[in-house]
Amino acid sequence: MAAALPAPLADPSGRRTVVRLLERLADLGARPGASADERLRQGTLIFASALIAVLSCVWVATYLAYGYPVAAAIPAAYQVITVMGLVFLARTRRFAIFRTTQFLAFFILPGLLQAALGGFVASSVMVLWSVFAPLAAVALLGVRRSLGWLAACISWIIVLALVDDRLSRNPAELPPAFVLTFFVLNIIGVTLSAYVMLGYFVGQREKARLALEAEQERSERLLLNVLPEPIARRLKQESGVIAEHYDDVSVLFADLEGFTERAMVMPAEDLVALLDRIFTAFDLVADAQGVEKIKTIGDAYMVAGGLPEPRADHVEAVARAALAMRDEIRAIAARTGHSWLAVRIGIDAGPAVAGVIGRRKFIYDLWGDTVNTASRMESHGLRGEIQVTERVAAALGEEFLLRERGVITIKGKGPMRTFLLDGPRPGLRRPEPRGAAPDPATPDGR
Repeated sequence: MAAALPAPLADPSGRRTVVRLLERLADLGARPGASADERLRQGTLIFASALIAVLSCVWVATYLAYGYPVAAAIPAAYQVITVMGLVFLARTRRFAIFRTTQFLAFFILPGLLQAALGGFVASSVMVLWSVFAPLAAVALLGVRRSLGWLAACISWIIVLALVDDRLSRNPAELPPAFVLTFFVLNIIGVTLSAYVMLGYFVGQREKARLALEAEQERSERLLLNVLPEPIARRLKQESGVIAEHYDDVSVLFADLEGFTERAMVMPAEDLVALLDRIFTAFDLVADAQGVEKIKTIGDAYMVAGGLPEPRADHVEAVARAALAMRDEIRAIAARTGHSWLAVRIGIDAGPAVAGVIGRRKFIYDLWGDTVNTASRMESHGLRGEIQVTERVAAALGEEFLLRERGVITIKGKGPMRTFLLDGPRPGLRRPEPRGAAPDPATPDGR
């Protein structure tokens, strides 16, 4: 009464062929919206049932040939049940009914065939095939829902064992070689069936695990694109508000001079490509100098130094980043022919509050007077220049060349003494950047 599912083909094309076959069989009973895994599970049971029904012809013919029509009728009954079940399934898409009738057939019929042949020995332990019912149940229903089938199978085997003495008094007169051969085939068949089914679902679970790990890695990369790594770690571990006060940080704002006006006349694709090229270059600069990109706002770019991990040289690091950004803009303008392209940069240093806001599309942001003043340094700055506050100029000391711009009126701040940063002082050894910032030029040279 049985046969095993064939082992999956070893080569990838063979596995794809098996999966496609199972998917087509699953179409008999799959409801709209069923997941791919659910369809494969359904297709596997349909395929196993159909294959066993076909191979049951061997049992039907053998027992008829030896003059045991009752024994032959049992695998024939399975064939009828399976054919009727497949027709019913194709018409109604009620897979649960088909599944239950198959489990019952797997569970009951092998024991009945064993009883009809005269017990364990004469039937070549045909009841072994009843084990297929709880194995299929655990694969399709899960462990909890399959426990009843497991208990029923064990009880069924115990009952057959208790009545085996009575059944074996009138065994079927089959050749010993025939009994031995079928005994071996039954053991092999059940073993292969269990191995193929468990192997398939273990493989599917491994595939799901790898897909989950890949998705987690992709999510991790996306999270790190939004948040600094220490903040991302805290966000995954903590559910409360993430906020920190910093006594001394540096804040930089960079804005593209005249970009808003150009946005009105440039083709959208060219505009976005140019902005992507510029900000990609800025990202590389920020990484190289070890400063933290906070966000972009239109054509403005915000960077901070000294957070989320404090560092003593944050003002110098942000200054070097500002100089590198200005150089990148000049190089991109020369390579693309956009002579209008220039940048205004403003820097301030002092206390600030940083934290994560939002639950959807969250952002790591900064607040405080230092942030506002850095923004004012940029908006009141000069084309192609880096304007810094007096406290930034004092912190940079003798390592950088600065020109005093004088006292200017800053909106919301009043008169302020500001300076223009020209570059590192000649003759002083510049610290090595943390990484190179190669030209992110696009293939078309834009």
